[in-house]
Amino acid sequence: MEHINQLVVRYPQLESIKKNINASFEIIKQSFINGGKLLIAGNGGSASDAEHIAGELMKTFTKKRTLPDSFISDISKIDHEISNYLIPRLQPGLPAIALSGHGSLNTACINDIDGNITFAQQVYGYGKSDDVLLAISTSGNSKNILYASAVAKAKKIKIIGLTGESGGRLKEYTDICIRVPETETYKIQELHLPVYHIICMMLEDYFF
Repeated sequence: MEHINQLVVRYPQLESIKKNINASFEIIKQSFINGGKLLIAGNGGSASDAEHIAGELMKTFTKKRTLPDSFISDISKIDHEISNYLIPRLQPGLPAIALSGHGSLNTACINDIDGNITFAQQVYGYGKSDDVLLAISTSGNSKNILYASAVAKAKKIKIIGLTGESGGRLKEYTDICIRVPETETYKIQELHLPVYHIICMMLEDYFF
C-alpha cells in the first residue's frame, strides 16, 4: 500500500478508492502469476489510456528489468551476433493488450458486422479464464465496453472497471470498479492516469 499512500498524498480526493485500487492490483497480479494477460478496452481518450497502460507494462516503466538467465542461455545458442544485439536491449514484459490498437480487425468488425462489437469480438477471441479485462469508460455506459464486459463475464474473465463517480451500468458487471470522484469527462480522465500509473508501478515492483 506504500505506493497508494503516496498517491493519496498527491491526490487527496482518491482516499475513498484506495481499497479498490489495491484490490485491482491484486487481481491483475494473480492473473499474471497464473499465466494470464490483461485486456484493456476504452474509447477516445480512454483508448489512449489503454495504449499507455500496455506500454508501461510491456517494457520498463520505473524499474530496470533484466532478462532471466535461462532465456539468455537459450537465445545465445541461436545466433551469436543477433543475441549480442538483443540481450542488452530486450526487456521482460507483463502481457497487456490494448484492444483499440488493432485497426484492421476493428474496422473489419465495423464494416462487416457492427461497430459496437469490436471489443466484444476481441475478448471472445483472446480471452481465457485466467485473464483480466480492464474496462475504461468515464460514464460507465459505453455500449461497446458493456458488450465486451458481458462476454468477459460469460467466459469467467475477471473485470475491473475504471469509471467516473457513478460507475454507470458497468459497475454491475465488474469484480472491482474504481470510480474516481469526478463527473466531468476531462476531470475523470485526469484522475484515471495517476490511478493506472500506480497500479503499473505496483505490478512492476512485484514482478521485477
